[in-house]
Amino acid sequence: MAEEQQPVFTIEKLYVKDLSVEVPNAPAIYLEREAPQMDVNMSSESHALNEDMYHCSITVTVTAKAADKVMFLVECTQAGIFRIQNVPQDQLPMVLGIGCPNIVFPYLRETVSDVITRAGFPPLILNPVNFEALFLQHQAQQKEAIPEQTH
Repeated sequence: MAEEQQPVFTIEKLYVKDLSVEVPNAPAIYLEREAPQMDVNMSSESHALNEDMYHCSITVTVTAKAADKVMFLVECTQAGIFRIQNVPQDQLPMVLGIGCPNIVFPYLRETVSDVITRAGFPPLILNPVNFEALFLQHQAQQKEAIPEQTH
């Protein structure tokens, strides 16, 4: 009887892949007293590097404006390399779409908050993200986009 191999999920590396901060209207913008309007856009992606290594990244863009002037613009891509073995093929998309982003996100959150503080503004703590809900929403959209083929 063949011994069933246990699933393996390990973090090989977590890193900042890309980071930029712009304060285009400095120094005058620091005199602005109006509370900024925040616009946050986020996306994530995952792909295989080889047979059992996978890459997951989350990119966020934060734009803060006050009185139609940009206070700051932060773009950050936080990424991770994960070793994933012995996971059933049908469960791999969930691991890559939910598990990996859940590990990467807190690091992204910390990096964004830190760089905004270093730019001279109050820290911004990104709201938690429900990657499971996003994954399920994405799956539903894909099913709608591809009608089932009949044999």
